[in-house]
Amino acid sequence: MSESLQKLYKEQVAEDLKSQFNYKNCHEIPKVIKITINRGLGIASQNTKALESSVNELAIISGQKPIVTRSKNAIAGFKIRDGVPVGICVTLRKAKMYSFLQRLIHLALPRIRDFRGISPRGFDGNGNFNLGIKEQLIFPEIQYNEVEKIMGLDISIVTTAQTDAEALALLKGLGFPFQKKS
Repeated sequence: MSESLQKLYKEQVAEDLKSQFNYKNCHEIPKVIKITINRGLGIASQNTKALESSVNELAIISGQKPIVTRSKNAIAGFKIRDGVPVGICVTLRKAKMYSFLQRLIHLALPRIRDFRGISPRGFDGNGNFNLGIKEQLIFPEIQYNEVEKIMGLDISIVTTAQTDAEALALLKGLGFPFQKKS
């Protein structure tokens, strides 16, 4: 973990991808553009204290203050009125993105109980990868005593890859622990 993930990409991963997929131009090489971290609040929409703690947790995890997303329409079946907070999200780019990726790969994912690798089924067909995490406690920045409720979050990694095979090679090169095919 001493080497920066961005430096690893520039020096090693980009060259490996260029030779593996026979790119003629250096701009064809896939790279990670942004990472979006989302959390749906659910019942916390009526509880402002849960909203604040959720915002604080996501700010600690990402290193950036999240945006509170609000409902656009009233839905009576879900007891949601117009303008009520329904989720929070953060978009990470450049240095913060690589810092988060490094902490996710090397610190957070190995702390998952019975971890056997990430399923490669999270690709969307356009070279982007989606990952769901069931609890926020896998991040070492979160203090167990300060957590009010265990909640999950969704992580979307957006790349410039045209196919899932290119994106898979990119993420494997960066060190993502994907499951071995059995």
